[in-house]
Amino acid sequence: MTINCNGKLIDLSSPKVMGILNITPDSFYDGGKYKNESEILSRVEKMLQDGAHFIDLGAYSSRPGARAVSVQEELKRSIPVTELIIKHFPEIHISIDTFRSVVAEENIKAGASIVNDISAGSLDKEMMQTVGRLQVPYIMMHMKHTPQDMQKHTDYEDLLKEMIFYFSEKVSEARFHGINDLMIDPGFGFAKTLEQNYEVLQKLELLNILDIPVLIGVSRKSMIYKLLETTPEEALNGTSVINTISLMKGARMLRVHDVKEAVETVKIFNQMNA
Repeated sequence: MTINCNGKLIDLSSPKVMGILNITPDSFYDGGKYKNESEILSRVEKMLQDGAHFIDLGAYSSRPGARAVSVQEELKRSIPVTELIIKHFPEIHISIDTFRSVVAEENIKAGASIVNDISAGSLDKEMMQTVGRLQVPYIMMHMKHTPQDMQKHTDYEDLLKEMIFYFSEKVSEARFHGINDLMIDPGFGFAKTLEQNYEVLQKLELLNILDIPVLIGVSRKSMIYKLLETTPEEALNGTSVINTISLMKGARMLRVHDVKEAVETVKIFNQMNA
C-alpha cells in the first residue's frame, strides 16, 4: 500500500506515524500549548526528530461539545502556520485536519499535502470534489452528525457492519471524484460510547475487507483515561497498548501526540513481523 504525497510515494507496508499539532485553544489535551512561531517550530522539529512521517495540523477542535469556529477563524489560524512550517521544513508532509473544502484548498496551496476530514465529506458537499481536483491523499473518518452533537447519536444495530457500509459508500464517492489515494479512520470517540470504541477495537481487522489503509487516532482519548480512571496526561501507556493492538489488526498509520513512543511501538511491531 502506498500514498502519493507531492509526487513522492509513501510505502505503508511499514506503518507510519503522524504527529499531532493542534493550534486551537480548546483541544482536550494540548489546546493552547503552541502560541507563537518559536513554540510551533520547536514542536514540529521535535516530532520530526522523533520519527514522524507526517504532521497533522488542526485549527478546529473536534472534541465532543467543542465550540464551533468560523471558516475565517480556521483559515486565520491555519494558513500562517502551514506557511511557517513549510518555510522551515520544506520537505515535510503536512496533513490539514479540516472538514471544510475552503480550508483544505487554501492549506494545500500553502504547502500541505494531505486532507484529513473527520466527516468524510458529510459536513461539506464540496470537499470530495475539491480533493479530487487537488489530487492529494484524503483521510476519511467515521462520524455521525457534528462534533457538537455526535455523542447524542450512538445508536447502531450492528456497529461494524454499519461502519463498513459507510466507508464503502464514501470510497465509491471519493473514486467518482477522482481521489486516488485514500485512508480510513474508524473514528474512536466520535459518535461512539466507551463500550462501542472497544467493540471497534476488538473487531478492527474487519475493516481490512475494504482494502484501504487504516489510520488509528486514539492518542490520550477518553476511551483510555475514563476506563483507567485517570487523566489525558496519564494516558500514554494506554495509548501505546491500543496502538499495538491496532497494528496487530492491520493499522497502517498512528496519529499521536507522543511520536517517540509510537515510533518505538512500530519498530517493535516490525521486528516481530520481520
